[in-house]
Amino acid sequence: MGFGDLKSASGLKVLNGFLSDRSYIEGYVPSQADVAVFEAISAPPSADLCHALRWYNHIRSYQSEKSSLPGVKKPLGQYGPAGVADSTSGSAPAATKEEDDDDIDLFGSDDEEDTEAARLKEERLAQYAAKKAKKPTLIAKSSILLDVKPWDDETDMSKLEECVRSVQMDGLVWGQSKLVPVGYGIKKLQISCVVEDDKVGTEILEEQITAFEDFVQSMDVAAFNKI
Repeated sequence: MGFGDLKSASGLKVLNGFLSDRSYIEGYVPSQADVAVFEAISAPPSADLCHALRWYNHIRSYQSEKSSLPGVKKPLGQYGPAGVADSTSGSAPAATKEEDDDDIDLFGSDDEEDTEAARLKEERLAQYAAKKAKKPTLIAKSSILLDVKPWDDETDMSKLEECVRSVQMDGLVWGQSKLVPVGYGIKKLQISCVVEDDKVGTEILEEQITAFEDFVQSMDVAAFNKI
C-alpha cells in the first residue's frame, strides 16, 4: 500500500485518484491518517487534481486541532491503494508483523518522544496565533445616500448642507452632494456618505441631522449598499 512519492506529481496523482470516491484517507471523519498523509505533502496539489486539492484544503483547516483528531498515526505505507508502494522521501517504511514484534522494547520510555511532540505542538500553535494576529481585521462598511428636505423654498440650502456636513463622528466620511428639485421651487439636498457599520447607523445620522430644525424638515435614506 502507499501513494508512491507524495512529494512528486505522480504521487499526488495517485492520491487524487484514491480520493475520487472518498472524503478522507480512512473512514468518514478526519483522523490521524489524514494528518500523516497531509504532512508528507510539500505543497498544495495543483488545480487539475481537484479531489486531492479539496481534501488538502479541508484537512489544512484542522491544523490548530490536528493533535486531537482520532486514530493513531501510522507509516505512509499502511495507507492508500493496494499495489502501490510508498516511496516518499523521509517517510518510514511500513513495518512487517515480525519487525513489529522485534522492535518492542519492554523497558523503553516514551517520555522523550512526548516532550518533543509537546514542544513541536507549542511551536506550531504559537506560529498559528502569530499569523492570525497579523491578519488584518475586515471592517464592514456601507455606502448611504441621504435625502435631506428643507422646510420651504426660502431655506438657505448652502447653510443646510453646511449643517449636515458639520455632523462628524468616528467611522463617518461624507461624499458628494447635489440639489434635486422636488416641486414648487423646493429642492432637497441629496448627499452620500460611507460609514463603518459597527460605529455609525442611520438612526444616529437622522437624529443629529434633524436636530438642525431651523433648516431641516426631514431626512430619508434614498439608498443603502454594503461595501
